[in-house]
Amino acid sequence: MNRHLLTYAALSLAGGLLVFTTPVLGQDDGDVEVPDPVLRGISFSVTVPADSALAERGMPVVRVGETTYPLSYEAAQEQWTAEGVTVSDWGSATVAVVAGETTLRAASTRAIPGWWSILPPLLAIGTALLFRRVVPALFLGVWVGAWIVQGLSVAGLFWGLLDTLQVYVLNAMVDEGHAAIILFSLMIGGMVGIISRNGGTRGIVEGLTQWADTARRGQVATWGLGLLVFFDDYANTLIVGSTMRSVTDRLRISREKLAYIVDSTAAPVASLALVTTWIGFEVGLIDEAVASIPELSMSGYALFLESILYRFYPWLALFFVLSVAGTDREFGPMYDAEQRARSTGEVLGEGTSVDAAATGNDELAPKADIPSRAWNAILPVLVLVGGVLAFLWTTGTAAAGADAPMREIIGAADSYEALMYASLLGVLAAAGLSLGQGLLTLDETVEAWYAGLKSMLFAMIVLLLAWGLSNLTTVLHTANYLAAALSDALAPGVVPALIFVLSAATAFATGSSWGTMGIVMPLVIPLTWEILGSHGMASAPHYHILYSAISCVLAGAVWGDHCSPISDTTILASMASGCDHVEHVRTQLPYALSVGGVALLLGTLPVGFGLPWWAALLIGGITLRGVLYGVGRPVTSSPSQDAPEVALGKEGRTT
Repeated sequence: MNRHLLTYAALSLAGGLLVFTTPVLGQDDGDVEVPDPVLRGISFSVTVPADSALAERGMPVVRVGETTYPLSYEAAQEQWTAEGVTVSDWGSATVAVVAGETTLRAASTRAIPGWWSILPPLLAIGTALLFRRVVPALFLGVWVGAWIVQGLSVAGLFWGLLDTLQVYVLNAMVDEGHAAIILFSLMIGGMVGIISRNGGTRGIVEGLTQWADTARRGQVATWGLGLLVFFDDYANTLIVGSTMRSVTDRLRISREKLAYIVDSTAAPVASLALVTTWIGFEVGLIDEAVASIPELSMSGYALFLESILYRFYPWLALFFVLSVAGTDREFGPMYDAEQRARSTGEVLGEGTSVDAAATGNDELAPKADIPSRAWNAILPVLVLVGGVLAFLWTTGTAAAGADAPMREIIGAADSYEALMYASLLGVLAAAGLSLGQGLLTLDETVEAWYAGLKSMLFAMIVLLLAWGLSNLTTVLHTANYLAAALSDALAPGVVPALIFVLSAATAFATGSSWGTMGIVMPLVIPLTWEILGSHGMASAPHYHILYSAISCVLAGAVWGDHCSPISDTTILASMASGCDHVEHVRTQLPYALSVGGVALLLGTLPVGFGLPWWAALLIGGITLRGVLYGVGRPVTSSPSQDAPEVALGKEGRTT
């Protein structure tokens, strides 16, 4: 059924009262590129492809209402660009390219109030927290965003519903980077399915429980494994959550606590380690921003290295996870979750919703009468980890040269390609070990792989919706609105703290730390340099403010991700840990807010006014320990906790 037939059907159902129209987005004649919609009072760019007819008219300008903006020629892109264009009134607007009084080109757009741009993510977040169902919440957020793009008409409500899937989710799916994430996530899930079915995971559980024989040791072991898988946050989340779930279940550690340890270790360690999949992306963004500052002689890579010391939230998050795990003290909703698990063995609470494939169903249970050999799980994981590092080296040397320093090689590597290759090799290693030892037949191996793959399907659905919402926040210029709302002129020492809050708010609203970095980093580096210059501080003695500002983009993005129910890493942590997603967000939020508050008030702000970074980290760590002992309460265990294991049903509840 084509669009016209759908329109006819809708008109018939509505009794002929509605008139559906398809809006023209942006361009009238195909020659002037203007965003649609734009935010009232928020600047945007207008581009015009270069041609001889335009060049013959001298120096044309862009006109909006009575205001004109100069066009500058960009030879590399063969186009004219006008920056800083704004529309002062909301509603339809015409953007014209004029020479004298002659209009050469024109395009129409719509200006909407800036606060409209934050409605879709706020609605998705509020709905998820209220109804504790993330898929309907995300779908509603995308739908409302698409409705805003369509014009907030009754007809737009209908077409926005259709565009939810056909435009925004589809665009999220066909993105090459997103497709790579989906594929390697599914492959890792398949590998976990095989090593679970062949008894390898059971062997790890039996081996770990010889040392991790208490809840406290089990949590510390999970934290330590999270540090070992440092090279990528996605891989860290999937490997650690899936591997340790059986161990923590046996030790009566709640799924909420497991998800917290996994989530609050993965991104922080990946953002701090020097050999990770984040480096190339970050350095590229910094380099691009620094290129616009001729007075700054430092390279993007040098600024990246200097900024690591000022990333207070990731450092303190890792420290706080270890403190909570090692002391067995909790506060907020996490205390209730842990007390429930220790007292009753119910690692999941009543009324929680967890995808059945992720909760330990029979398809992933070890096959009967086969030995539990831990190395059948360890070897495929080592192949996966080693493969990622090897292919990072291979693709990095191809891009940067074999003589380049290690850090530059890893920074230039193709992380998606490395993860794709390594995940395939991990699956093949798991299958080969199962078949070679006669533990599984070929059919059983394929079925186990498929069962593991199915355990990731729900996460992939949520990821696609989250990416669709992120696409909409780009169309609606959400980050630009937040930047304009929060970036008024301030004293230089306050700038890093402002950037930290801005990045956290953007990541919280969009659910993407990488997206936040990509949007905010190019804005804040020139802004920080300009503020330093206006105060006569654009010199080496004051570079710590610039280092802190750069670090706060990433640190704030990670903080916002940890607080956001629509974050991709938060979603993956919930799924890999077999935890209800909303419960994970609800129990993690007080911890993330505590660490973020200390990082902001005792780290970023004082350092902006001259406190050494090491002193800020020391004060922050001591304060967090004080919070844990001042607010937290010890979790008490029932006498039956010392039993060797707890029998769990399919949803993590005792049988």
